[in-house]
Amino acid sequence: MQAQMLAPAAVLVVWTLVVLFWIVPVRFGAIAKVEDKSVFTGKQGGRGQDLEGKIPDKANWPAHNHSHLHEQPTLFYAVVVMLAIVGPTGFDVMLAWVYVGLRIIHSLWQILVNRLPVRFALFLLSTFALVALAIRAVMATVFADASTLPA
Repeated sequence: MQAQMLAPAAVLVVWTLVVLFWIVPVRFGAIAKVEDKSVFTGKQGGRGQDLEGKIPDKANWPAHNHSHLHEQPTLFYAVVVMLAIVGPTGFDVMLAWVYVGLRIIHSLWQILVNRLPVRFALFLLSTFALVALAIRAVMATVFADASTLPA
C-alpha cells in the first residue's frame, strides 16, 4: 500500500512541472505582444514578479498558480511520506487522490478562468482533504504499534 500512497504525490509533482512549462509560452507570448518594450528596461536581473502590470494579468496566472503549488502542497508531501512509512489505509490513499484531483482542478481554474469564489471553494475543499490526511497521519504515528512498523 506504500506505493499507492506515494502515487498521488508523484502525480502532483508532475503536475507542478506541467504548470512550470505552461508559464514559458504564455509569458513570452505576452511579452512579444507588448508594443512598448521600454517597460522591460532599466532593471538588471529581473524576476517574474517584475512582469506584473506590464503584461496582461492572464499571462501571469500560470506563474501565480505555480507559486501556489509550492506552498500548501509541501505539507501534503510530508503527510504522504509519513503515512507511507507507517502504512496507509485505503481511506488515506483515497484522501490523497482527492487532494491531488482538487489541486489540479484548482490549477486549471486559476490559469484559465480565475474567478475567485470558485477558486476559493476548490482551495477550501482541498484544504479539508489535507486536514483529514494530517489528522490521519497524527493518529497513525502517535498510536502506532511499534512492533508492526517496518524495520
